[in-house]
Amino acid sequence: MNLPPAQLRLTEKNGKTAVFDILRKRYVALTPEEWVRQHFVHYLTDHLHYPATLLGNEVPITLNGLSKRCDTVLLGTDGLPHIIIEYKRPSVALTQKVFDQIWRYNLVLRVKWLIVSNGLKHVVCRFDIEKGTYDFLPQVPLYEEVMFGSEH
Repeated sequence: MNLPPAQLRLTEKNGKTAVFDILRKRYVALTPEEWVRQHFVHYLTDHLHYPATLLGNEVPITLNGLSKRCDTVLLGTDGLPHIIIEYKRPSVALTQKVFDQIWRYNLVLRVKWLIVSNGLKHVVCRFDIEKGTYDFLPQVPLYEEVMFGSEH
């Protein structure tokens, strides 16, 4: 994994491993994708200063009349979404198809930041909505960069 170690709380439920999700405040099934999500959320909160109270996992949206769920969304203190994060298991390559999925979610939420991670690689894209341009960045931004520095 290309993420710092995280102190995850694991338990057994019905013979299967579950992990405590600090955002949903409950145990969830520990799948390979969930392993990436939990490490990434801890990376955001423990290392990049993202407030856990502004992050949500499995955030429901409606896209073309269908119910979908964004893996993780960062809301600002204004209640508006600022980042969508999509996770894949480490064995899934981060292809254009994966990026297209998060792009479709952004048709609904219209955020300035999209992040896709499989735990090994992280793709970060920042949009300038006014100019209609975007940049791919080499690393996941600090919370302060997202909320206060994305205009500069």
